[in-house]
Amino acid sequence: MSFFIVSGLSGSGKTIALQALEDIGFYCIDNLPAALLPHFAGLLTDMRNNAIMNVAIGLDVRNRAFLADLPKSLDDLRTRGVHYRIIFLEAEDSILVKRFKETRRKHPMSDHQTPLVEAIHAEKTLLGPLSVEATMRIDTTRTTPHDLRSQVRNFARGEDTVGLTMLFESFGYKHGTPLDADYVFDVRCLPNPYWQTELRQFTGLDEPVVRFLQQHQDVQSMLDEIRGFLEKWLPHFEREDRTYLTIAVGCTGGQHRSVYLVHRLAEYFANKGLKTQVRHRELK
Repeated sequence: MSFFIVSGLSGSGKTIALQALEDIGFYCIDNLPAALLPHFAGLLTDMRNNAIMNVAIGLDVRNRAFLADLPKSLDDLRTRGVHYRIIFLEAEDSILVKRFKETRRKHPMSDHQTPLVEAIHAEKTLLGPLSVEATMRIDTTRTTPHDLRSQVRNFARGEDTVGLTMLFESFGYKHGTPLDADYVFDVRCLPNPYWQTELRQFTGLDEPVVRFLQQHQDVQSMLDEIRGFLEKWLPHFEREDRTYLTIAVGCTGGQHRSVYLVHRLAEYFANKGLKTQVRHRELK
């Protein structure tokens, strides 16, 4: 049975994530009290015909009266042999504030004494244990609803196979560092194709930029060292039963150097038989 817990900050896209799972056949319940998690899992595992095999439960601060029960509930799930996975969604504070203002929704922790920004910070504190334990964290700061659905579906489908999935993500530092990365590599020190006027219109996936970067030994050295670092430590993550590892590579604009390196890294590890996914955050 696939048992997912979907959580995260209000306004980060939890409803969209649950809908994406529902679209691929998951039985979804939003805002189930945390104390009922073990009982619900028990009902599912006791069902004779195993009619419900894929389940997703939404938990957030609307559940805050029961969040104190969460550690015990998660322990009970493990005792029952339920292999749960947590998807945690987040976004930058400024984006969350903008979304609430645009939709004119009330934050579940704000009131006449608690302004929106303070409510967001209080929510982060309450959901901290879920964020730390998350199997996959998704930063929706610059993610469209379509992209978010795709990421959630890819994660859910990847859970059907054994082993660790490596997600390689390119990004531009001028647009902010991804919140969901396990490792972040800064490649702004490498030769920049942007300063070659004839290359600006291309990306790191295009042959003219590829040729430019391949002729610089520093680029190859950076690629080799990132690759060697990951190869050394991957077995340690696998022994910890990690199923998802997000590796972010950033350059200034997220168009050339980071895109090229992410493509090469994903290609290398895929050829070694590992499950890989690629996301180019700034390429639309």
